[in-house]
Amino acid sequence: MLKKIASVALVAAVSFTSTFAADKINGAGASFPAPLYYDWAYNYKKDTKNSVNYQSIGSGGGIKQITKRIVDFGASDKPLKTKDLAKAKLLQFPAVIGSIVIAFNIQGIADETLKLQNSVVADIFAGKITKWNDPAIAADNKGLKLPNQEIIVVHRSDGSGTTYNFTYYLSGSSQNWKNNYGTGKAVDWACGIGGKGNEGVANLVKQTPYSIGYIENAYKDKNNLSAAVLKTASGKWVVANEENFKAAAKYASWTKEDNFYAMLALQPGDTSYPIVAATFILLPKEKQAMNKKVTEFYDYAFKTGDASAKELGYIALPEDTKKMIREYWAANIK
Repeated sequence: MLKKIASVALVAAVSFTSTFAADKINGAGASFPAPLYYDWAYNYKKDTKNSVNYQSIGSGGGIKQITKRIVDFGASDKPLKTKDLAKAKLLQFPAVIGSIVIAFNIQGIADETLKLQNSVVADIFAGKITKWNDPAIAADNKGLKLPNQEIIVVHRSDGSGTTYNFTYYLSGSSQNWKNNYGTGKAVDWACGIGGKGNEGVANLVKQTPYSIGYIENAYKDKNNLSAAVLKTASGKWVVANEENFKAAAKYASWTKEDNFYAMLALQPGDTSYPIVAATFILLPKEKQAMNKKVTEFYDYAFKTGDASAKELGYIALPEDTKKMIREYWAANIK
C-alpha cells in the first residue's frame, strides 16, 4: 500500500506551473489527508480512467490557490466560516476525519508509554518545559527512565490546518498558551525547528533524537514513530488509536447551513482522544461543471474509500454525514 501511495505522491507533486490537462482534476492543500487522497486518486484512475492530481502544500497554500482559482479544489484542515466562504465565493464540505498525535523520539521509551498532560504539551511547545526529565513530565511517568536532555520541539514552518487544530487544542488546554500564542494556521513559535508539511515534521522527529512534534496519525504509522498518551477533556488517559478517535468523532455536529463548520478537539467523553479534526474541500461557486467532476470523485471515495481510510489510520465520515453532503452538493451545484 505505501509503495502505491508513494508512486501516486510523485504524480501529485508535479508542479502546477504548466497548463492543466482538460481531462484532469487538480487540487492542492492540506498535507493532513494527503496519503488518503493519493490512495483514493489511484483507485479512481484505475476504476474510471479519470485523473485527480493532488499537491500536498499545506492548508494555507490550498486556501490561497483555490481563492485565486489556480486549482479546481482546495483542501484545508482549518474550516472556513460562512462569512469567509461568502467573501471568497467558495463552497465547503468535509472529506474525512483524522487525528493529530504527539510524536517523540527518545531511545528506550516505546510507543504508547510516555504520558503527557495536555497542559504539559502546551508548556513544552511554549518553551516553559525544556528538559525531558522535568518534574512536570516525571510526575506522570514514574516507571520510565527520562533522559536529562533538552527537548527539541518540531513544528510546522508553513501555514497549516494541522497547526490550526493543534493550537486550538493547546488554547483549550492552557491559559498561558491561549493568552500568548492563540489559535492559528501559523503562530509565533517560542522555540524549536520547522518542517514543511506533516511529511517534514515527521521526518525531522524521526531524524532528531530527543525531539517532539505534532503530526497526523497516518504519518506516525508510516514512519514508525512513537506517540504520547494524552488526556481526554474529562481527565482520562487515552492512547492514539482508532477506537478513541471514533469516540471523539461521534460528537461532530455538522449542518449544511454552516457549510459543515466544526472543530472536533477536546470533545467530551472518557475515551475521546483530544486532538481529532476533520479535513475539508473548498470549491469555487461559479465553476459548476468542474465542481460536478470534483464531487463525482469524492462521491466515489465516499462509496468505496472507507476501507482505505481505516487502513491508513483515518476515520471515514458517518453515512448520515455523507448523505447530508450529497444534499449540499445537489443544492449548490447545478
